[in-house]
Amino acid sequence: MEIKKSNIAKLPSKHGKFFIKAYKQDNQEHLAIMSENFNQLQNPYVRVHSECLTGDALGSLKCDCQNQLDLALNFISKQGGLVIYHRQEGRNIGLLNKINAYALQDKGRNTVEANLELGFAEDERDYSVVKFIFEDLDINSIKLITNNPKKIEYINSIGVSIVERIPAITEVNEFNKNYLNTKKEHFGHML
Repeated sequence: MEIKKSNIAKLPSKHGKFFIKAYKQDNQEHLAIMSENFNQLQNPYVRVHSECLTGDALGSLKCDCQNQLDLALNFISKQGGLVIYHRQEGRNIGLLNKINAYALQDKGRNTVEANLELGFAEDERDYSVVKFIFEDLDINSIKLITNNPKKIEYINSIGVSIVERIPAITEVNEFNKNYLNTKKEHFGHML
């Protein structure tokens, strides 16, 4: 697997001042968004955030993605650390298929049922680029911002020590309630 990487650039944002670096794996491009003090941290706070265009960019209320991303960026700009923006839309089924899954959800399916009905696994994500980013940035020990036990399991499996888990709890609304229940009941998210 060949992964290309960019130089590091400054990224001032509404959340704070960051440095940013891009990684290209096949046809997907991922981001490392680092606090200004990132290189001085022994155990940086880290959020591996899975891309969600409808939530992150359009503010969809069907999920908690934008709220989790905002929470992580605000927290990391103050406490120091890294957000890995993992560009595998819709649990890596792609945007077109994610919208088809939305249509099935409109008919009463949950996110898992919709993915399965479309011929996908319940979660198609591949985290190999995360390992590459940790190695590239010389990260061996972190404080992980997540609710997802599979991300904890994966990070432990690649030899990165998780010294603390910080929950990423956001507001429940009438549109994301079923989505969050599916994450909790089917995937074991710690909500």
